[in-house]
Amino acid sequence: MSTPTVLKRILVRKLEEIKERQHQTPIDQLKLKVKANQVGPMAPRGFVKAMQAKLDQGLPAVIAEVKKASPSKGVIRENFDPAQIAASYQTGGAACMSVLTDADFFQGHEDYLQQARAACSLPVIRKDFIVDPYQVYEARAIGADCILLIVACLEDQQMQALARLAEDLGMDVLVESHDAPELARALTLATPLIGINNRNLHTFDLTLQTTFDLLAMMPKDRIVITESGIHTPADVVLMQNQNVNAFLVGESFMRAGDPGAKLAELFSSS
Repeated sequence: MSTPTVLKRILVRKLEEIKERQHQTPIDQLKLKVKANQVGPMAPRGFVKAMQAKLDQGLPAVIAEVKKASPSKGVIRENFDPAQIAASYQTGGAACMSVLTDADFFQGHEDYLQQARAACSLPVIRKDFIVDPYQVYEARAIGADCILLIVACLEDQQMQALARLAEDLGMDVLVESHDAPELARALTLATPLIGINNRNLHTFDLTLQTTFDLLAMMPKDRIVITESGIHTPADVVLMQNQNVNAFLVGESFMRAGDPGAKLAELFSSS
């Protein structure tokens, strides 16, 4: 499996980070936290269910992202308050939230996910580079309702095992691909949530054409989520004209004074 450039650097660091975390918090401690989180306010909120509910109403299903920075853009939002952002997303009509937890490349943190989740009732996906079962337990321990699995980061058996573990812990799975071979692999998972990342994670180049190119391969029973590069109402209409009604949007909202108001504005014609 070839993973050059930006993605390769991220994955090398991620493996080091996992070892550090396992030393700080043994997995048995995480498992106790996971068990405690299966009931009460930290219980899984149902990510797929929330996405499907919006679609069933004929509304766009928007995963609104809480993201401070990225490798390609640097710091995106200086005034970064995850709780405030989350509350505004709920007001703006988001179906779900995505919170970056990668520290080294995206300036994310697990605390941001917990702060965002506590400030609203939206289901939350942990946006990170998940390659080890430890991270899946960690995701549920901090309150994630869904995890992201990126095909480009994983071998097939590894991907299947991580997806099964997430589901065993009550979480949903969003599997992300960028090209036809990756999508074919993504479709071997049972999850209905299929993300198409318009950004190439090796080069960080971006084109919305990526989503259009892959639609012909998509079974009708999957929810297609177009990720990255949605900046204008025209972009939204372009997608909806191809029957793509689920979106993951971050940067456009993060650059706005009121992220939730920007969400409502971006999807006002939907």
